[in-house]
Amino acid sequence: MPWIQLRVHSNSEHAEAISDLLLEEGSVSITFEDGKDTPIFEPKLGETPLWADTVVVALFDAGTDLMPTVELLKAQPFCGPDMQFKIEQIEDKDWVREWMDSFHPIQFGERLWICPSWREIPDPEAVNVILDPGLAFGTGTHPTTALCLEWLDSLDLSGKEVIDFGCGSGILAVAALKLGAAKATGIDIDYQAIDASRDNAERNGVADRLALYLPEDQPKGLKAEVLVANILAGPLRELAPLIQDLVAPGGLLALSGLLAEQADEISACYAQWFDMDPVAHKDEWCRLTGRRKTL
Repeated sequence: MPWIQLRVHSNSEHAEAISDLLLEEGSVSITFEDGKDTPIFEPKLGETPLWADTVVVALFDAGTDLMPTVELLKAQPFCGPDMQFKIEQIEDKDWVREWMDSFHPIQFGERLWICPSWREIPDPEAVNVILDPGLAFGTGTHPTTALCLEWLDSLDLSGKEVIDFGCGSGILAVAALKLGAAKATGIDIDYQAIDASRDNAERNGVADRLALYLPEDQPKGLKAEVLVANILAGPLRELAPLIQDLVAPGGLLALSGLLAEQADEISACYAQWFDMDPVAHKDEWCRLTGRRKTL
């Protein structure tokens, strides 16, 4: 069915109040957009901050007269008579199909492909991971995930154990297993990530070789020859003593989720335990790798 959309320019302080009012007025969905392309790369754990310039986007049935709602907003102290807004007619589309069409198989490195389940596999002889977008972050489209996948593809993982620290969708653990790892362990603080990783492992036929844990449940003495952590600079810094202890002597480490300007600090932090490699960059993001010192 067709829809009509109301876009209201606001800020981080008042966007939630506008959202509540629009829902009371019959909006069927609300989204928040960055009004001036000022992304928030590293929010604090448990927080979902909004932007200084936030656009509140409300969707209504196409027959809705939005002017009474606009006048009601203008009468509120958090909007005022000079409120900036725009009303748009949204064409009728098959939105599910539109969303599905935006995802395509992507190649990482020489052997590895990430393929949505509804797409034809481009190279049946390649290492193909079937993975659909879902609740947990990680489909390969973000530069940090791509950097980690390319690194895994470059390794000989045959017979090795891998830890995916902050596993999200499980994409890195599943890819490692499909690339020849004997066993993988995924660790995440979010039970939804554990569920998503388990589902993706089952879909790819590797669930019997993937162990999944919340941090409080992981086995004592856990170590692996390869560890990849695609999280953020803050957790990588704070959890460095824990992360380094999970890597066996001579083992390999990859860290991502880092902005380029954060690389030197995090690399210096881990250099006490690892011989660090040159930084790999993709757009404004980067990846650090190293080998565990044996002395």
